[in-house]
Amino acid sequence: MVSPAADLVLPLAVTQIVISLALGMFIGLEREWSQKPAGIRTFALVSILGTILIQVDQLVCTGPGCLPILTGLGALLVVILSGMLALHGLWDQDRSMYLTTSVSLFVTYGVGVLVGMNHLLPATVVAVMSSILLVFKRELHGFAWGLSHTELRSVVEFAILAFVIYPLLPAVPVEIPGSGVAVEPRVVWLMVVSVAAIGIVNYAVVKSYGAGAVAITGFFGGLASSTAVVGAMLDDAHSNPDATDYAISAVVLAIAAMALRNLVLVVVFTYPRVPLALAAPLGVLILGGLAVGIRRAESGADVELDMENPFSLRYALGFGAIFAAVLVIGTVLQQETGAVGLLVTTFISGFVSSAGATTSAVVLFRSETIDTQTLTQAVLLATAASVLVKAGLVATSQNRAFARGVVLRVGALLLGAGLVAVVTVV
Repeated sequence: MVSPAADLVLPLAVTQIVISLALGMFIGLEREWSQKPAGIRTFALVSILGTILIQVDQLVCTGPGCLPILTGLGALLVVILSGMLALHGLWDQDRSMYLTTSVSLFVTYGVGVLVGMNHLLPATVVAVMSSILLVFKRELHGFAWGLSHTELRSVVEFAILAFVIYPLLPAVPVEIPGSGVAVEPRVVWLMVVSVAAIGIVNYAVVKSYGAGAVAITGFFGGLASSTAVVGAMLDDAHSNPDATDYAISAVVLAIAAMALRNLVLVVVFTYPRVPLALAAPLGVLILGGLAVGIRRAESGADVELDMENPFSLRYALGFGAIFAAVLVIGTVLQQETGAVGLLVTTFISGFVSSAGATTSAVVLFRSETIDTQTLTQAVLLATAASVLVKAGLVATSQNRAFARGVVLRVGALLLGAGLVAVVTVV
């Protein structure tokens, strides 16, 4: 006997058509709102067309080497339709070819085909990303037009390193000569690219809100480069004593962001073997820094961060050099003297780059060269070293109120994190 619930289940083909309709309407919503010649109904129909044609092809085209002829004819029809739309735009008073709308129609047809092939997740991702590109037209144009030549070159260099070099790297572990450690080149490169990507995204945020609230620029600037935030605040506190409060806030927030970045790197690249003990001491730095920084931040205070371009070949090579040095030297010392040698190396490298030291420790953990406790200790030492060097830089400021304010608050946060680490880690 068939249960009543079974009668409510739609056939797969019908379900696909409904999903295709929804995604097509979703993409066409912005075009309708922008009053373009093709709107929500046209996009929905084009998406459904792709789904129906691929469904028919899958029914009649079952043998090997059989081509989806109807789907191909449908694609040709959509190309003709898009071309007619573009030509119509030339005759319109705006003299616009409606290229975006024409291409969007063809993309929508592809979404419908993906749905008909039951690739629902890729179809949904394409539909959502297409809609985002349409909705944020002005913001994207403004961002692109506002890029300097140096910034544009940096974006291109990053794209080459991220999307060209990554696929060329071996997908299997490779042993480092003379170290006895096998590393995963793609994972290592992905970690380096991830750090650079954080810098680029947050560089864009700081550029957009460079004269905005300190809670934004201090924290997001810290994700990109906490050292840059400290340098900027040293200059501001020296030249403008009235800026002492927000300078203190910016430095504390930048340190909290640095700790958060290190924690995220560990969580993402060690999952599902995440060292949970790391969360408590770093959580003190993150949550405590946010609480102290935001409370002291004056609403509307302006912060100008003269940050260098966040990505360049020099940046990548520098980060890679630190990463490689910690990986090789730390491994050798770990084999000769145990975990102590690796921890000393990580602590010293943390004065230069806590991200590089953290990345190296994670790679050694993934290769099972070090255990969970050693990884946790290494990341905490690298983070502590980074905090200490920033507090030391601020301590040299001629604005003694700024120096005292930062050192006392950062010292309290570091002490609290250390006490928690003693309880949870040691």
